[in-house]
Amino acid sequence: MSLFKVFDIAGSGMSAQSVRLNTTASNLANANSVSTTEEGAYRSRQPLFQAALDRAAGGNDATVGVRVLGIMESSAEPQRLFEPGNPQADEEGYVYKSNVNIAEEMANMISASRSFQNNIEVLNTSKDLMMRTLNLGR
Repeated sequence: MSLFKVFDIAGSGMSAQSVRLNTTASNLANANSVSTTEEGAYRSRQPLFQAALDRAAGGNDATVGVRVLGIMESSAEPQRLFEPGNPQADEEGYVYKSNVNIAEEMANMISASRSFQNNIEVLNTSKDLMMRTLNLGR
């Protein structure tokens, strides 16, 4: 495996965690939103990742990175709340609140942030090791 492939692998991990952070931010921003209908209520979203195997042309060299397959929407039901004074209440006085779990999203945000930081550490350590190797030739 080429020494430079570590940058591709860590970069794909950083890109994936960036998508995860953005999705979490969107979920947190819509955590307290309400809707008139159950179908219109915001539903929590999560990115779906897949290991991406890259083979070098004409060789047995292979590296594994991360690829985002898409964003999946939660199938959990939104909360039905009785709020007859809410302007978005239906004719029975109910509104539908998003199904976002704030504690779960905060844990996702911390995990994604730490994973992103770990990939940065991999990049910096690899760079430092390559620079030290180059300096050995002096």
